[in-house]
Amino acid sequence: MSMWIVFALLLTVMLVVDLGLNRKSHAISFKEALCWSAVWIGLALTFNAGIWYTMGSGKALEFFTGYVIEKALSVDNLFVFIMIFSYFGIANRHQARILKWGIIGALVMRAIFIFVGIELVVRFSWLLPLFGILLLATAWKMAFGGEGNVDPARNPMVRLCGKIVPVTKQIRGDWFVKRKGWMIIASPLLLALVMVESSDVVFAVDSIPAIFAVTLDPFIVFTSNIFAIMGLRALYFLLANMLGMFAYLKYGISFILAFVGIKMLITTGGYHVPVTVSLSIILFTLLFAVLASLAVGKSAVEIPKNS
Repeated sequence: MSMWIVFALLLTVMLVVDLGLNRKSHAISFKEALCWSAVWIGLALTFNAGIWYTMGSGKALEFFTGYVIEKALSVDNLFVFIMIFSYFGIANRHQARILKWGIIGALVMRAIFIFVGIELVVRFSWLLPLFGILLLATAWKMAFGGEGNVDPARNPMVRLCGKIVPVTKQIRGDWFVKRKGWMIIASPLLLALVMVESSDVVFAVDSIPAIFAVTLDPFIVFTSNIFAIMGLRALYFLLANMLGMFAYLKYGISFILAFVGIKMLITTGGYHVPVTVSLSIILFTLLFAVLASLAVGKSAVEIPKNS
């Protein structure tokens, strides 16, 4: 229980600090993104050390493995964020504001997904192999399904939002909605936020079951997931202009999903893959994918030039 309290206090303080320092829209520089990335990674590793001290090396290793898995899978989110911002023509100075509220919404959704998912798996053990099959299907689609396209016009949440409130054609200011006379109007920033939130629901379906292959401990699953998400915005601005260099990263991520899916399936058959082996395979796969991408120098995605 004490580590839950430490986590809650730490998360509350960081959210207050983050919200306080980022009340106004502004362009995030590489230096600022690097500093925030270092802060979030440092906090995650410090918290991991606290788990080691209070709960033992086994739980600490589970946390670190889960954190690495969620961090790796979150890179796929970054490609989608780039396409969303490009579609709506969102300038750099507005992107941080959208991601800030998008991540706060993701915290709530992930909490619901995680605790409901764990309860279902504990009650109905046959769901674990189904999650494994789901991850295998996702891995195949990611590796061989072609490039995904972001089409907000076909997104049901975006369409519903457009029907509820009129949306301006251009972005004027950093507001999402405002009153104009007797009407409430929305900015394209709101539609971009809706797209970010709805895309995270899809990502959660893939990423949360992945960590179930490592542990079903609610504390480890939740905290590792949240630490990975909280550093996502800084990671986006740190890597946004370099993602095109990592052409083979999606294949590495798809391999990790496939590996985790297979691990789920063989676990139900009575076979156990040690966490140390899983972590080694995941880290080696990421390293190999990054080095292969840098060696080939092939572009993976066209990075939009937002001002």
